[in-house]
Amino acid sequence: MPERRDRPGRTPKNHSWRRQPPAGAPAPTEPVPPATGHGKAVPVPAGNGTGGSIVQSALYRDGRHIASPGSLAETFRQLRETPEGMAWIGLQRPSEAELLSLAAEFDLHELAVEDALEAHQRPKLERYGETLFVVLRAARYLDAPEEVDFGELHVFVGRDFVITVRHGAAPDLSAVRRRMEADPELLALGPEAVLYAILDAVVDGYAPVVAGVQNDIDEIETEVFRGDPEVSRRIYELSREMVEFQRATRPLVGMLHALMAGFAKYGTDEELQRYLRDVADHVTHISERVDGFRQALTDILTVNATLVTQQQNAEMRALAEAGFEQNEEIKKISSWAAILFAPTLVGTIYGMNFHEMPELSWGFGYPFAILLMAVVCVSLYFVFKRRDWL
Repeated sequence: MPERRDRPGRTPKNHSWRRQPPAGAPAPTEPVPPATGHGKAVPVPAGNGTGGSIVQSALYRDGRHIASPGSLAETFRQLRETPEGMAWIGLQRPSEAELLSLAAEFDLHELAVEDALEAHQRPKLERYGETLFVVLRAARYLDAPEEVDFGELHVFVGRDFVITVRHGAAPDLSAVRRRMEADPELLALGPEAVLYAILDAVVDGYAPVVAGVQNDIDEIETEVFRGDPEVSRRIYELSREMVEFQRATRPLVGMLHALMAGFAKYGTDEELQRYLRDVADHVTHISERVDGFRQALTDILTVNATLVTQQQNAEMRALAEAGFEQNEEIKKISSWAAILFAPTLVGTIYGMNFHEMPELSWGFGYPFAILLMAVVCVSLYFVFKRRDWL
């Protein structure tokens, strides 16, 4: 954790890496007077008042809220004039000009500033000199669409300032600020305490997500055994969300252990150490639950594939049985058609009435024809019967 000590004057680093604003759209600037403390004046966009991307800017001393400056320039000035003060600046999707003014004032590292501008970073913890840079992935469960919404939070922690940069709706840092302002003793511990409160809020925000996902998994299990055809898509979408959730929670375990490893080096307050250990325990529990969800979804997907295969096999079996039954009926019809065709054939031959047919004048011609029909029909009947066609 960054140490808290007297605030000497600071000379901003050379920030030649900064990207220039687009041509034709120069931002008007408001000069910051060069007072003792943070160094030379820094141009700040005039629009940095209470509107824009600045959610809130506040100054604290000894755990008490003492001022709410209306612009970044005013925040810088008042922080210089406040011994043992701390600035807590909250931004949401800030412009490049705002972040660059903060970088120049507080000597923020260029790599951290670029990460905060571009967003879409994985959770991590980096130390740049006396400044700690933390990237967190917050999450919230949306009841209506039954899905998980992820946000991104970048936190700069120095010896006398905390800067939060949000990309997304979560987490609700206004609740964190109210909680800290209601507990001056905790807030008096400085930027480290604010970082703890932010970590705690992010981790606490995972609990409703875990409950919502558990409910979704229970519903999916019911749909799987009910044979819902849309369940495969739902399993896939929830599995993708769990991959994102795992990417948000798993790095936090290592990050918090890294913070705990620096307790002795940076003289972290003992009470704050206990709080951070408690957050680490919660993160470990959440991470294990998320791992369990991914495994459960994999198992459910396997079971669903098995049930679908069984259903397809049953349908194929039913079709085969129907085809077999149909074939048996065709055999019977064909057998009786052949039996009935025999007397028709004999009768047709002797019904031609040609004068040269010797059987026409034979006295036993008729009985012979009848007997021949009967013999052929009976013979065919027994042949088909032996072959189980009848």
